[in-house]
Amino acid sequence: MIKAYAAQEAGATLQMFEYDPGPLDVQDVEIDLEHCGICHSDLSMLNNEWGITQFPFVPGHEIIGIISAVGTHVHHLQPGDRVGLGWHSGYCLTCSACMSGDHNLCDNAEATIVGRYGGFAEKVRANAASVVVLPENMDPQSAGPLFCGGITVFNPLLQFNIAPTASVAVIGIGGLGHIALQFLKAWGCHVTAFTSSDHKKTEALELGADEVLDTRKLSDLKNSANRFDLILSTVNVKLDWNLFIATLRPKGRLHFVGATLTPLDINIFPLISAQRSLSGSPVGSPASIKTMLAFAERHQIKPIVEAYRFDQVNEALARLASGKVKYRIVISNQ
Repeated sequence: MIKAYAAQEAGATLQMFEYDPGPLDVQDVEIDLEHCGICHSDLSMLNNEWGITQFPFVPGHEIIGIISAVGTHVHHLQPGDRVGLGWHSGYCLTCSACMSGDHNLCDNAEATIVGRYGGFAEKVRANAASVVVLPENMDPQSAGPLFCGGITVFNPLLQFNIAPTASVAVIGIGGLGHIALQFLKAWGCHVTAFTSSDHKKTEALELGADEVLDTRKLSDLKNSANRFDLILSTVNVKLDWNLFIATLRPKGRLHFVGATLTPLDINIFPLISAQRSLSGSPVGSPASIKTMLAFAERHQIKPIVEAYRFDQVNEALARLASGKVKYRIVISNQ
């Protein structure tokens, strides 16, 4: 039996829960949990905001732990390996996306907390293909958020071949944005932070921004016309996207990694006239995650985290819901 923290209905307090995982699949691994990040997606799933949550619900998809058992067909991992597991716990491995290395785009990918029990537990199981070994010198406590938030902002740099000479802006300096600033600075880009928070300006500069612009000031946006090769939007709120599109250079891209739930009100002519693009992306493939971890280790990039014990999961979730987290939450089983 595996002990976990689960909600029995939408929005409910998490309580102790036990389940029988059954025999270990030949392609799976079992991981003893050390740390697990808490992502806003965990909160959305807990509240069933997307209408796909199954109860009892065990959150947790930014998992760091030690492999305790491997299936008989698993040969590249072994007990004792410290590994990470993110949003996906398995892939079909036969579709065109998987065969092209884009496992994160697999139509049949299994999400770690959708239809299965996640990482707010003493153990978790996953297909070995979705598990990535943690670099030896990486801090395991802060590494969990890299497997969701980190790869979400790193993946576009790979997918769009962003040059180190590019001028890149980040909208929103929070759980995603604070990691994006660090990656972009180490990548070599000229980095601009867009924020509406006065107290985050100094922090953004410390995290790697070369300059900070205020999204509340129309003059800041108008004075930035034709400046950026890429803008990463990490926010989930409605903004005047046309103002940001005007700051893109010809062939520039406004890329969404934050899930704004309102329709985009976009004027098409600024896109056509300057061949600008709109796009979005999810997390990355296991290969991209491995590349990101190596890059983060080389440049000593770490998410900024607030730490809680596993038995403080409800307190940690309340802290996340308050919007006052700086900048990610990690619960630890130690």
